[in-house]
Amino acid sequence: MTPFGERIRALREARGLTQAQMAADLGISAAYLSALEHGRRGRPSWSLVQAILGYFEIIWDEAEELQELARLSHPKLSIDTAGLSPKATLMVNRLARDVAKLNDDQLDRLTAILDEK
Repeated sequence: MTPFGERIRALREARGLTQAQMAADLGISAAYLSALEHGRRGRPSWSLVQAILGYFEIIWDEAEELQELARLSHPKLSIDTAGLSPKATLMVNRLARDVAKLNDDQLDRLTAILDEK
């Protein structure tokens, strides 16, 4: 599941909506909405994010946060380390290999390190 998918599911469930109801209201398929929630589809289009913001009447800071989650929720990434140091290439490859083994606390610590940059 992606951060965007997790947030969309929480918003939908808090309002007692099924995927089928929400998808029909947004003019998308329930299968596509399910794939977004579960991280089996890439990041949503700008227009879909805007439609979701309007659907849930989300504004200001919460809207910016949801847009950022959408931007950061691509489940399949490619990182070009050409021109970077060998340590950078090693780190990217190790992270790709080991990210599934990290627990939430370890991920939070790595995120905090990146936030310090």
